[in-house]
Order: sequence, then structure tokens, then C-alpha cells
Amino acid sequence: MSDPEEVIRAAEEVAGVLESHGVEAVVIGAVALAAHGYVRFTEDLDLGVSTDLGTLGQTAAALRTAGFDVELREPDGQDPLGGVVDVRGPFGLVQIVNFGGRFPAVIEGGLSQAETVIRPGSQLRIVPLPHLVALKLYAGGVKSHADIVELLSRNPDADLSEIRDLCRSWRLRGLDPLIQEARDGS
Repeated sequence: MSDPEEVIRAAEEVAGVLESHGVEAVVIGAVALAAHGYVRFTEDLDLGVSTDLGTLGQTAAALRTAGFDVELREPDGQDPLGGVVDVRGPFGLVQIVNFGGRFPAVIEGGLSQAETVIRPGSQLRIVPLPHLVALKLYAGGVKSHADIVELLSRNPDADLSEIRDLCRSWRLRGLDPLIQEARDGS
């Protein structure tokens, strides 16, 4: 991330534009990983949302009007995401990752449980650990699975029953081997 303070300020502005369109956002991705004890390099700040494609397009247009360089990537039929908006500027990159129409429950649940803010005085909340694990499990792939193992290794007091129950309730599979790998690596 170029200048973390600048990226956070931009993300707060982006979240304000989202909110003006009736869309709440929660911090996901590498910044959320870091908030839960697993710091890894990142060049962006990801905001998870759950909305329809029309509202996402309106938000992208409003962000352009606000002076941002914006690219809306619409999903195809195979895409696990409901679209992504890249918001660029001198600060770097803020990505709006939409789970609407695909997996809205993880964002809605994360928003309802999120208590930690990105910095004092900010309205940007960080997705809770169980929801972050669910997001990573949903994303799949080697990198996401490695992230889960690291998260669990660095949070030995995490409530594994809560994480298991949440993932099971959303029919996400493959968590137990990752829990075992985290335990074996401790």
C-alpha cells in the first residue's frame, strides 16, 4: 500500500458514496487479515458490499463524478462475485467487491457483527474473524486456504465452533483440514 493513511481516507470517501446509494461496506481482504493478526503485503484496500449490479453501476458513476478513476467489472455467469469496482487515484487502489446475488449473507452477517473500526473515529468497520474465514473459504484456491491457516494459527483463542457453525450454515466445505493444518503448524 503506497500511503496507508491516504488509502484509508479514500476508502472512507468511497464508503460515503456507497452509503449515499444505500449500500453499507465492510473492510475485507489483506487489511482485514492484518487486523486479525496476519500481516501480508497488499497494494489495495478491499470493501465488501452486497448490492445489485444497477446500484453498483450508479455508485461507480457517482465515484467518477467525485473525481476518481473508476472501472466497473461486471460478472459473467461463472463469476463467484457480483461485480468489482476498481477505484484509483494518487492514493492507490480501493476495490469494491460485491457479493450481491452470489453470497450476500457473508457481507450482511459481517456487517451486523462488525465492531472493530479501521482507525479511531472512522465509520469503516472490519469484518469479524469468522466471516473473514468464510469469505476466504468461499473464494477457494491455494492463497485463500493459506490465509485461513495463517489466520487460525495467529488466533489460537478463536472460537472454532463458531467458525465451523458459520461455515456449515452457509454450506462451505473444507474448513476442518485447514483447522488441522493450523494446529499442526503451531
